[in-house]
Amino acid sequence: MMNHIPVVLAQLTTEEQGWLTRKLLGVTLGSAEWVLWLLAVLSILSIAVMLERALYFSSHRLPDAEGLGVRLARGELDAVKSAVSGKKGMEAAVVREAIENASKGPDAVEEIIAAAVARERPQYERFFSFLGTLGSNAPFIGLFGTVLGIIKAFHDLGSSGAKGSAIQQTVMSGISEALVATAVGLAVAIPAVVGYNALTRALKTITARTNSLGHAVVGHLRASGGGKA
Repeated sequence: MMNHIPVVLAQLTTEEQGWLTRKLLGVTLGSAEWVLWLLAVLSILSIAVMLERALYFSSHRLPDAEGLGVRLARGELDAVKSAVSGKKGMEAAVVREAIENASKGPDAVEEIIAAAVARERPQYERFFSFLGTLGSNAPFIGLFGTVLGIIKAFHDLGSSGAKGSAIQQTVMSGISEALVATAVGLAVAIPAVVGYNALTRALKTITARTNSLGHAVVGHLRASGGGKA
């Protein structure tokens, strides 16, 4: 008689549940392994994005930007224009456009520099939102998998009618498996956050160097009376 009590209680609990609760419970009782696969795919995508952005940043970097800034301040516009010819990236684009429009005066050049920075910056920020979103939400995806696993563990416990030490073994085994999803979620989120912060810091450095080069051109134009050097 006592052995049938857990089964009877589980049946009563099921009968007392509402229609929507039973439907949702039926959905959540499926395997939560798909959450792990989703996190694995997101992890691969985040690593691919970080590598692609790192290659983009390195290939669009202007070598010896500090030295070019000094030459611009001295008025060596033609020499610097030749040095940046064929170069890619925000710094090279700003320097070229600033020198090409030097005859328009320093005020116009300042506006041209600001427009060039605004045009080039989004190309560097590509996929930043993906890394930021993944870093913020991957732990919640993992937590969702853990919750699904815990729900299934307790449902299986209620259906099996285990007693004594078997209850502890069933619950702990199910919960330990469920917590794997949370651990994987954190493992996906941490590199994404680190990569996002590193790329953001690199973009700030590039933008600062670009503005410095632009200021060097404008400063020379103001010192020379706004004419072409």
